[in-house]
Amino acid sequence: MGGGGSALRVCAEHRGGINWLSLSPDGQRLLTGSEDGTARLWSTADGQCCALLQGHESYVTFCQLENEAAFTCSADCTIRKWDVLTGQCLQVFRGHTSIVNRILVANNQLFSSSYDRTARAWSVDKGQVSREFRGHRNCVLTLAYSAPWDLPGAPFEEEAVAGGLLVTGSTDGTAKVWQVASGCCHQTLRGHTGAVLCLVLDTPSHTAFTGSTDTTIRAWDILSGEQLRVFREHQGSVICLELVNRHVYSGSADRTAKCWLVDTGESVRTFTAHRHSVSALKYHAGTWASSPPRLNLMPCL
Repeated sequence: MGGGGSALRVCAEHRGGINWLSLSPDGQRLLTGSEDGTARLWSTADGQCCALLQGHESYVTFCQLENEAAFTCSADCTIRKWDVLTGQCLQVFRGHTSIVNRILVANNQLFSSSYDRTARAWSVDKGQVSREFRGHRNCVLTLAYSAPWDLPGAPFEEEAVAGGLLVTGSTDGTAKVWQVASGCCHQTLRGHTGAVLCLVLDTPSHTAFTGSTDTTIRAWDILSGEQLRVFREHQGSVICLELVNRHVYSGSADRTAKCWLVDTGESVRTFTAHRHSVSALKYHAGTWASSPPRLNLMPCL
């Protein structure tokens, strides 16, 4: 399964690099957040821009497409909710005191991570902070959430898992597992020798995959904190991860994306079409999208 994939389509209307992208469940719409301070909604069928979301006062670090709403966060310390049909900003979430790195909408909550060393949970409806997670010694870069119904048989009291688990990764080299209901740290995942830049969760197996500036991907049991596996082949920082079935896709500063077998850590395919670091990627039905300064759509098979 070696060899590189070729780009199917390129979208290049942003005036700066694309920092993140989010694909709709049906694969027909793609949301991108850019260094130019805007987010754009695209049709994947023809690569045309359908909506321009502008209002942030600095670059957009991350974006998420959620039904008919879009969520973006920025170096301006805010999070914004948008109507993707009209491009109108519906709500601004304020409270972080530094760059907001990542956001995640789940279970009618909005989770965020920031350079201010905290992660926060917000009410999507009210726009207010409901919980702060403090304990990292440096910037919180990435996060993932496991809902309470994904945790059957977890060794916690019922109250502890009522709000699910939040996993965060930091430039302090660790990932932490938090009980959302209490805000308490359940596990600290130690092993990386560099900043944790990205992570994804395999909720059925209670496994987290983390990517780091140390060029490795590591698999962890989030309940016990045990390190399960190390994936080694990238020659640069691992910037982004995507979990699809029993495969992990990774994007790296070495200008490649890779596909790995979850169960063995074996690299089974390398994609080499990029001229810059691969900062984001998204998979849908045999095609995956990745973004350096431009957006490339590529076949997986």
